Amino acid sequence: MKLVSSIFFPIAVATSALAHGLVTQITVDGKVYPGNTVNSKENPSVIRLVSSTSPVKGATNPDMNCGFGAPQPAADVGNAMPGSKFEFTWGSGFGGNWPHNTGPLMTYLASCGSTTCDKFDSTKAKWFKIDQQGQDASGKWIQAELPAGQPVTVTLPNTLAPGNYLIRHEIIALQGAVSMGGAEFYPSCSQFTVGGSQTGAPTDKELVSFPGAYSDSDPGIFDPDVFNPGSSYTFPGPPIAAFVSGSSSSSNGSATTGTSASGTSASGTATTSAPTATSTKSSGTCKLSRKVSSSNLTVAASTVRPRHLSRIMRGLIANHALSL
Repeated sequence: MKLVSSIFFPIAVATSALAHGLVTQITVDGKVYPGNTVNSKENPSVIRLVSSTSPVKGATNPDMNCGFGAPQPAADVGNAMPGSKFEFTWGSGFGGNWPHNTGPLMTYLASCGSTTCDKFDSTKAKWFKIDQQGQDASGKWIQAELPAGQPVTVTLPNTLAPGNYLIRHEIIALQGAVSMGGAEFYPSCSQFTVGGSQTGAPTDKELVSFPGAYSDSDPGIFDPDVFNPGSSYTFPGPPIAAFVSGSSSSSNGSATTGTSASGTSASGTATTSAPTATSTKSSGTCKLSRKVSSSNLTVAASTVRPRHLSRIMRGLIANHALSL
């Protein structure tokens, strides 16, 4: 038993750490806003730093607001305009690429009022949805582009009124969603001031709170059919706000609810390298990025190969590591 425990420990530690992540960088119209990493020196940033790369579990968890550990306001505030293109880069806890591939990407805005968002309490935020991305025409999740280092692209509404906004960009990883409470939430908040002279704004009925907008039993959060090809997917939460150009109240599993069933954002510009949208699911499973490595994984890999372990024992060890 001691040998098995010594094998499980490094695999469990390395795999669980690599299987989580955070937003590491935001690029707005070509301007790069770098983020910080957990447990390291924190530099000024527009991204509110989470206290852990672990997922938020449970739709009523207070950390659903802006990420694990209810992060405090960041030091900086970025600048954007209506129609600005945001590119969110996700990474793992060890500086590698995002490891998951199954589940939706959604983006919300909340007004900080007359104060800049570096002074705003996000627990008081009222959010409205501007973008949601699910799968392309082949049934491949848009999220599956992230392990290759691709950013998620979201375009601000062309008619968005000027003001101070928190941007809540979120991944829901669904590899465990076949069980109630198994979905993993990764919300990330950043602080921006939007210029211009537009007047677009949500209605009161389109505003939600986090926690409060989701339930663990919602379709799209608890989804026993998530790996069944051809099954439909329903985005959780509210529909995209009506003022967002070309949006609709549909909540099907297409890449977005933009101007058509194509890989476009709610404001009608391209979102990712994935082409068209569909309501079917891929049969893929969560897997770690091949580009991510650590000494623990190397040690673990060499540990499970000795011939003195039985074939059954090696199989049990491999299956345990894959289930983490």
